[in-house]
Amino acid sequence: MAKSNNSEVTEFILLGLTDSPELQAFLFGIFLVIYLISVMGNLGLIMLICVSPQLHTPMYFFLSHLAFVDFCYTSSVTPNTLVNFLQEFKRISLPACATQLCCFVMFVVCEVYMLSVMACDRYVAICNPLLYTIVMSRKVCTQMVVGTYLYGFSVGLLQATLTFHLSFCDSNIINHFYCDDVPLVGLACRKTHYKHIKELMLFTLAGFNILFSLLIILVSYILILLAILRINSAEGRQKAFSTCASHLTSITVFYGTVIFMYMQPKTNHSLDTDKIASVFYIVVIPMLNPLIYSLRNQEVKNAFKRSMEKVCSTIK
Repeated sequence: MAKSNNSEVTEFILLGLTDSPELQAFLFGIFLVIYLISVMGNLGLIMLICVSPQLHTPMYFFLSHLAFVDFCYTSSVTPNTLVNFLQEFKRISLPACATQLCCFVMFVVCEVYMLSVMACDRYVAICNPLLYTIVMSRKVCTQMVVGTYLYGFSVGLLQATLTFHLSFCDSNIINHFYCDDVPLVGLACRKTHYKHIKELMLFTLAGFNILFSLLIILVSYILILLAILRINSAEGRQKAFSTCASHLTSITVFYGTVIFMYMQPKTNHSLDTDKIASVFYIVVIPMLNPLIYSLRNQEVKNAFKRSMEKVCSTIK
């Protein structure tokens, strides 16, 4: 549904992942199952951390907020995608599109810096264990989390504001399954100074946030590795490394996908490739994180077991 030049766009049409009705029905089932697992896993992990005194430590405080961020950013896109699978015309109003973009960018930025904060926490725990409770006090942990949310919100609001101050001249058809910045900017009128500013801000902020947060993680883990190598006993080294295993797995999965999506050469860049990568980090990764931290973390498994025993004893 094209728009004539200078006409006002009030809604967008999302092309989605496929135009095949049979495949859309199949994808609806897959997305629904993954989303339900993600919601139950992340909210369940948050509840488990809240009710388990043994998990009231900085590491699990940050983990509960990582689970909250995962829940929020998948929920900013997936429910609308599920509805669109059942509709022939996948319409989204301009205000809803702007809200979705703002929330999605906000929580993705929060995700990368929450992972960075967790890396700093592991650095202090392993490299300065005697000062851990002092350095990572409740006040400091709260300030780090609040700072992450405030920065994420400011970036999301800035990007959404810049995007929706653009003029959409030629079309309102978005070649994606949600309101993503890149295809939206592609719909804007060509050869405008404001559009160049928006493109510069988009790729500058995306590159800065990915690279800076990754730098924090790399520096933290280089120092952690050096500290682990100084531990004399093999058992001590294994114990120290095991506390980082789940976090390292989450980092590898998330950053691997994001770097693949945003750091491709322009000659190889494709919106269809972006769609596949987006499905992975919007839908799949929020489901994987609680599973990673549950299956690879003995403290979480023990806390879950004790909680189930309490529930069973209460029922009896």
